[in-house]
Amino acid sequence: MQYTATSSSGATVTFAVETLPQAFATIPDPRRKQGTRYSVAAILSLAVVAVLANHISVLAIAEWAGRQTRQVRRALGFRRDTTPHQTTIQRLLARLDPTAVAVAVERVFEAHRPGEVRQRGSQGVALDGKAQRGRLRHGTIPSHPIHAVSAFCHDLGGVLAQLVVDAQQHQAELTVAPDAIKQIDWQGRVLTGDALYCQQALCTQVVEAGGDYLLIVKENQPTLLADILQVFAPLTAEETTRTGVHTVQPLAIETYRTVEKGHGRLEERQIRVSSELAGYSSWPYLEQVFEYTRTWTSKGVTKQQVRYGITSLPAEVSDAARLAALKRSHWQVENGLHWVKDVTLGEDLSQMHVGNGADVFAMVRNVAISLLRRAGYRTIAAQLRRYSGRPHEALALLGITLDENA
Repeated sequence: MQYTATSSSGATVTFAVETLPQAFATIPDPRRKQGTRYSVAAILSLAVVAVLANHISVLAIAEWAGRQTRQVRRALGFRRDTTPHQTTIQRLLARLDPTAVAVAVERVFEAHRPGEVRQRGSQGVALDGKAQRGRLRHGTIPSHPIHAVSAFCHDLGGVLAQLVVDAQQHQAELTVAPDAIKQIDWQGRVLTGDALYCQQALCTQVVEAGGDYLLIVKENQPTLLADILQVFAPLTAEETTRTGVHTVQPLAIETYRTVEKGHGRLEERQIRVSSELAGYSSWPYLEQVFEYTRTWTSKGVTKQQVRYGITSLPAEVSDAARLAALKRSHWQVENGLHWVKDVTLGEDLSQMHVGNGADVFAMVRNVAISLLRRAGYRTIAAQLRRYSGRPHEALALLGITLDENA
């Protein structure tokens, strides 16, 4: 079947993929065959559709399933007149392999048509980690770990890949980042991330996989940061006299500036971009560096934030305006994914912590959000309320049609 997705720019992307139930059917079933009444594909399809219908806990999912018509149950893959109990769903989620679930889902949300070639730097992919606060109290050692790392497509608003961070195996966000990068087709895409991901090995991996990077630089890379500061903050007269270093001519710097007013706040964003470090810095594949300044005034108080960054995109491919757009779009992973999961879908309130249940259920939430974004919806909460009374529309998002003769 074919899907038509709407990007943030308003453009449409049509691509052929398998349906979610077909993808779920490829996930190995950890249960023994004897006594198994409900398939993995049916239970996971039920979980996604119920979440789309605004039922965001395992108990609510089981109760929602019991209230559905025979047509809906058959469409989901339940051949009996009964539906799974809460404990059945919870035990299966706890035993499923998160990696297998992630691989199955990835094939569905890779929006790439056969033969399509993306232009270099045309699509941003944000890499970011997230913790589930409800699980922290159940940890053996009080801490604030990252439970999963997600790769989020800026334009389509969907999750391309998710890797679980296993604290018991002494894994951390950077430990699983290379595996997350391996799962993505980077042709024409740009990795965006905060200063944590500003690592030479990750930058090399992305570029050699056919992509590019645009990352924030902070004190974790002191030499690189010092070089960037020298580009945008030339030596003072005192420093010039002391060091004997003189700039023969002003450095070539491109500037792009936007001003926005709304919600009682005036906000100015300015990016200054330079290619001066290309060929000078030893950082792999470095083409441009930038200074990103955000100044905002609210209730008569003015504040300013300055960030520095690097990219492998050359000036002839991405000018200052494009780099500014990629930098700003990176935070869609917070507003369009993490915030929606925590506030709208109640992830932070979830107390699931046994086995792999919390990790798999987090992927179910990712799937629900990705389906809605891919269909062009931006107000997630409103759409969940709509689907609560129209399960057939939620089923259609998964590629499931109702059988009138069921």
